[in-house]
Amino acid sequence: MQSQTWNTSLKTGAGTMKDANKILLTGLLTLLAFPAITFGQAGEITFHKDIEPILQRSCQNCHRIGGGGPMPLVTYDEVAPFAGLIEYKTGIRDRAGAMPPWYVEKNIGIQRFKNDTSLNDEEIAAISTWARSGTPKGDPADAPEPLVFDDSIKWKAGTPDLIVKLGELTKLAGTADWWGEIEPVSTGMTEDRYVKSVEVIEVNDIDMTQLSGTVGGRYIFHHMLWFTAQMDSEGNVQRGFNPPWPVHEVGRNADIFDDKTGRLLRAGSAIVSDSIHLHSNGRDTTAHLEIGFIFQDRDFEPKYRDSIFFTGNGVDISVVPNQTDQELHAYSILPAHTKIVSFEPHLHAPGTRMCLEAIWGHQIETLSCVGYDHNWVRTYQFEDSAAPLLPEGTILHITGYMNNTDTNMNIPDPRNWQGSGNRSTQNMFLDLGIRVSMNEEQFLEAMAERREVLNMGPNDHVIGCPLCGAALVSPIEAED
Repeated sequence: MQSQTWNTSLKTGAGTMKDANKILLTGLLTLLAFPAITFGQAGEITFHKDIEPILQRSCQNCHRIGGGGPMPLVTYDEVAPFAGLIEYKTGIRDRAGAMPPWYVEKNIGIQRFKNDTSLNDEEIAAISTWARSGTPKGDPADAPEPLVFDDSIKWKAGTPDLIVKLGELTKLAGTADWWGEIEPVSTGMTEDRYVKSVEVIEVNDIDMTQLSGTVGGRYIFHHMLWFTAQMDSEGNVQRGFNPPWPVHEVGRNADIFDDKTGRLLRAGSAIVSDSIHLHSNGRDTTAHLEIGFIFQDRDFEPKYRDSIFFTGNGVDISVVPNQTDQELHAYSILPAHTKIVSFEPHLHAPGTRMCLEAIWGHQIETLSCVGYDHNWVRTYQFEDSAAPLLPEGTILHITGYMNNTDTNMNIPDPRNWQGSGNRSTQNMFLDLGIRVSMNEEQFLEAMAERREVLNMGPNDHVIGCPLCGAALVSPIEAED
């Protein structure tokens, strides 16, 4: 809730302190009597006019019948009983447990992202006001058109051009975690196509409305590492080096590639995974993964080159017992001019936060800081006009913050030391974000486009583009 400013003129002369105390007391009593009123808001906050549009944009995709949320939040009668919980969860903002699960800190770094489902200050304040003022329903005529829930809404990035269904796996209640591989599945592709976005979802046979707890307890696939490979005429997968596609993790959102590039999905290819991690959700569950691809146009030709290059530390991680605010650090040097398409922190259970920093010459700049919740692994795609444009030689620095105490609900036992490893009871420390490489001409062109789109003047500065405002020296032609 936003704070109110009280501008009270106090008279001078006899009784000044007494009168002032009366005025201040009156102001305090007024605040206590109306704790949910936010300065500057006109009229009553109602469900249909103010709250329902927020729920439609940021909540109902999961919180609906058949969705992944533990309760539907569609009608007034469904929402009103949970008003206090909604106020609490949205008020967490950018840390584990926040709803919607979007953890970008809004007071530092780049703030423009694709498919941003987060709430702004006014929306959070409106929810708080509504929850604390009796959850007024309002006039149904003010309600937005209800969303139509069909099978397509499960795809957050849009209806796919191609859906590949992987084989079913069953995890029994109370059994130990399982790591393994699945049989390759043909994509059915008869032509090569560049992919604009890819999304992986789990489909299982349990009633989501009968479950509670974290999103990790509502599914059985913790993660899947996967790639695509060619098949021979007999249907055998041709092994070799095949660049990985973005990893699937529980709660993860879609991956959107840069508009001027794309991953190539080849004809005659198959989905291959030799690293799947299943965990029990407390009941016998049969599930499968579906991979949805959205393609670029058939005549699309990529302008930039994918950069299969990460920043991280998988060797000397040390997270000691019963301590919070522990820091991990990792550095990498960009081998070419680079556009950072997305930022994707990857930690394990102790992780609470990660920051991405760029160091160019004497300039050090924080690009983004986000909270982390191991139940909701998020990737954050920058808007095209905000994606960092960094010159060759830039040092990327990530800082991870760890809480290995009993105040972290994801920690099973804070007495345990944690080192490097794939299991959730061990740790990883990576930025798995997507990047593309540019040559000199492409880099200069991209910065010129950035200056034009943002209408930059000679003294303007934009976060993540250290050379956008620099005076570039024209080459001098040699005399004959």
